[in-house]
Amino acid sequence: MDLQLKGKSVIITAASKGLGKATALQFAKEGAHVLISSRNEEELKKAVTEIKDNTGNGQVRYKVCDITNPDAIKQLAATAVEWNGTIDVLINNAGGPPAGEFDKFSDKDWQNAFELNLLSFIRLIREVVPYMRESGTGKIINFASSSIKQTLDNLILSNTFRAGIVGLAKSLSQELSKDDILINTVGPGRIATDRVADLDQTRADKLDISYEELREQTESSIPIGRYGRPDEFAKMVVFLSSGANTYMTGQSFVVDGGLVKAL
Repeated sequence: MDLQLKGKSVIITAASKGLGKATALQFAKEGAHVLISSRNEEELKKAVTEIKDNTGNGQVRYKVCDITNPDAIKQLAATAVEWNGTIDVLINNAGGPPAGEFDKFSDKDWQNAFELNLLSFIRLIREVVPYMRESGTGKIINFASSSIKQTLDNLILSNTFRAGIVGLAKSLSQELSKDDILINTVGPGRIATDRVADLDQTRADKLDISYEELREQTESSIPIGRYGRPDEFAKMVVFLSSGANTYMTGQSFVVDGGLVKAL
């Protein structure tokens, strides 16, 4: 299947590692022009080198960007346009907020999570939509969590703002479809990333069991019987962002090996 991504201008945030980096690698394999960003320049440099070496695609670049800074977001979009003339695909990604229950968090914690995990997505979409409208098409994918279908214990900040992402995408799908701009949300389940490992360690400590025991218990609850690989998540994202997707918008998907039982 031709995904029609060769030469397409793609922005991926929080892409120096984890799911963002895995997604950038898959886009590069399809011949896209990929601009990745995060706050850590050294990690970005490493990621670009690794992606180029693994794909042979020299059209991979980086831009340091703190997505809680509106001016940095404007500069990120401007860099993509300067490089490619437009923006065809936006992959909205951000690091997850801290774990914890309601009583743990102050107003500042809530504000920080809002700015990182919801407002940044809004600002990025605001920057790219004019270019997509001008070209007559575009794809936007918002990364979220399996909590968009079923809330997760000890993750109240994530549960709250991931739901906001879904509401944003569903509303925008109604407004942007006339411009052939499709927007969807994809939530990972237990995908083997550093973020998931950190959350597992926190949960293991709380239950007073080893990390290995916690991992074994969790895997036994997943119908497929294992944690997912980052590339398995990334392939779903790339498909939804590609020319092969012409009719799915406003939808929320989870890549979770069957873990979530909600309809």
